[in-house]
Amino acid sequence: MAPKQSTRKVSRNPELMRGIRKYSRSQMYHKRGIWAIKAKNGGVLPRHDPKPKPQAPAQKPPKFYPADDVKKPLINKHKPKPTKLRASITPGTVLILLAGRFKGKRVVFLKQLPSGLLLVTGPFKINGVPLKRVNQSYVIGTSTKVDVSAVNVDKFDDKYFAKEAQEKKKKGEGEFFEAEKEEKNVLPQEKKDDQKTVDSALVKAIESVPDLKAYLGARFSLKAGMKPHELVF
Repeated sequence: MAPKQSTRKVSRNPELMRGIRKYSRSQMYHKRGIWAIKAKNGGVLPRHDPKPKPQAPAQKPPKFYPADDVKKPLINKHKPKPTKLRASITPGTVLILLAGRFKGKRVVFLKQLPSGLLLVTGPFKINGVPLKRVNQSYVIGTSTKVDVSAVNVDKFDDKYFAKEAQEKKKKGEGEFFEAEKEEKNVLPQEKKDDQKTVDSALVKAIESVPDLKAYLGARFSLKAGMKPHELVF
């Protein structure tokens, strides 16, 4: 691509020699059309009101600045968009987990939460996977489906899985060198009841399909001679 050639600006009144122009002041007056502008405005050049000056700050800026650069927080204008769900994942689809504590387990997809995460369950009674949230990047969708029309998951949202903020206890002088016994996190009874309610409706639908219960209970793994790119899930 050829570089753009800059056009040189030519004066209306070129200089013939140093200090002498081609046109006189009266000729340039008519050439520039100033007489026509005055004629439109009653023989006077139009004047525009000056722009109001910005108000002076109440406090004068300091004469000296800190030696260290103070970083200003950047304004975040990013607006989060809802995560698009994969076309192969629909309510009732059996998914294979690829990461985490339950890696290789098969779970049933129930719904997508507002945060974009997937709500899944084992069910817990069959393979030990409880109600949990999973990122769709870490699952494989299979062609197996489970009827989840009888399962009510309206109460489950992101706040349901949020952890309660606990205040840190300050150690006294006498307890500083003593090892404190860590209290185990006990699952609330309400969440246990919710798991049983979801599992009871889901297990009935699973048991109605032959061999589906054994399929969900088995862990997925690759064996010698298996080619992942040729597998059909």
